[in-house]
Amino acid sequence: MDQPLPDRPRPWRVLAVLCLSVLLVSVDNTIVNVALPTLAAELSADTSGLQWVVDGYTLVFAALLLVGGYLGDRYGRLRMLQLGLVLYGLTSLLAATADTTAELVTARALMGAGAALIFPATLALLITAFPGSRERATAIGIWSAVTGLSVAIGPVTGGLLLEHYAWGSVFLVKLPLVVLALVAGRAVLRESRERVPSRFDPVGVLASVAGIGLLVWTTIEAPNHGWTSATTVAGYAGAVLALAGFVVWELRRPDPLLDVRLFTDARVSAGSGAIALAFFALFGFIFLITQYFQAVLGYGPLAAGLRTLPFALVIGATAPLAIMAMRVFGTKLVVATGLLVMALGFVTAAGSAVDSAYWGRIVLSMVLMAAGLGLVTSPATEAVMGALRSDQAGAGSAVNDTVREVGGTLGVAVVGSVMSTVYAGAVQDALAGAPAGARDLAADSVVAGLAVATQSPDPAAADAVRQAFVDGLSAGSWVCAGACVVGALAVAAWLPARARAETPAPAAVVAVG
Repeated sequence: MDQPLPDRPRPWRVLAVLCLSVLLVSVDNTIVNVALPTLAAELSADTSGLQWVVDGYTLVFAALLLVGGYLGDRYGRLRMLQLGLVLYGLTSLLAATADTTAELVTARALMGAGAALIFPATLALLITAFPGSRERATAIGIWSAVTGLSVAIGPVTGGLLLEHYAWGSVFLVKLPLVVLALVAGRAVLRESRERVPSRFDPVGVLASVAGIGLLVWTTIEAPNHGWTSATTVAGYAGAVLALAGFVVWELRRPDPLLDVRLFTDARVSAGSGAIALAFFALFGFIFLITQYFQAVLGYGPLAAGLRTLPFALVIGATAPLAIMAMRVFGTKLVVATGLLVMALGFVTAAGSAVDSAYWGRIVLSMVLMAAGLGLVTSPATEAVMGALRSDQAGAGSAVNDTVREVGGTLGVAVVGSVMSTVYAGAVQDALAGAPAGARDLAADSVVAGLAVATQSPDPAAADAVRQAFVDGLSAGSWVCAGACVVGALAVAAWLPARARAETPAPAAVVAVG
């Protein structure tokens, strides 16, 4: 366990800097969503292209998180945090100046590499700063609240910027915050790493990146190639082989990249599974609802972003309270309840219509989703991190962050694919009288569909396109609800009701003053 030194910085100042850093990378999961209709128009991006603008970041982010946590443990978490911030800032500038969808996706992927260094370092440094279980749980609650707040801060900030500036501003706005995080980090944070760095594990690095990357890429591209096509089957087979090889390899190493035996602890496996399914559902829904606000309800970017504020307000209130509830009712009950509340929110959203009033079904659904997420994230994260020794903080952080990002990325891919499939079929039927080329164009995205509808002599064509999107939104919402119910059942079956009594951790991590 890290040993407190006389000049140890105040832990709450440390938490403030870490929350700023994690906010930067978490906001990028959602800030671009509100710009999707603008990007579809200005960069001629179809639904697949829009998915890659979102998932180009999260795919690389997710694929490299284990490596980022490993590098932090080996070479220093503060060093990796600051290196990640520099890379993240420079590639944000590249994203802002992109001229094509391909250039933007490439820049977003490089941003994901920077984020993969930042995210695990924040949670590992938090565990170092708060060695006591009670303070640690409170700090994790605040850290989780900040990651949850980003769900709404991203769309609101993006909407505000798009009302007045070009779409590139959603990337440029973060540069001053990157500088602030760098300066504050040097002043407040102290380096920490493994006392005896493990040997570098190139095979584990390559296998983990290949396995996670192939899994996410195949899911994103499956609708384009066909779910049973040779490309899709080969992609999933490659992912399974790479991940299986990773597990076998890591079990044989005395100093693995990731000690996969951690997952034999139900707190780690069930807790991380709950996080993965919660973010699968949430990110998938956010991908749809921002387009629904603009394309179906006709809101501008700022109005659409502001209408995601219930997420921020409710998550900000619920995440810290969830830690208090966990102490009273136990982890199992709180996390399972949170997933069921999220499921109820998605079921409510599934009944949305073309003319649904915001102050009704829509806002109710978002309040339920946010409240449920707040009940899930803090206790589940504490379950994962509380199960580990101090010297496993980097590995635990990487596991927690990886399942969060892989879950979210797969959510956008799967839910987006379900929506796209349902929408494409419905819009083809709705525009049956239009030329085949126009129908194919309309099937690419709801923005393209509305553009085709404006050229149609049928005055009801635009409403038919909007209804087709709502059909896709409903189908996607049911998928999200199902994922949350499965998660709740798994938590009820496997997650321990309460954490075991804390035992002293060995002094296996050194803090560098």
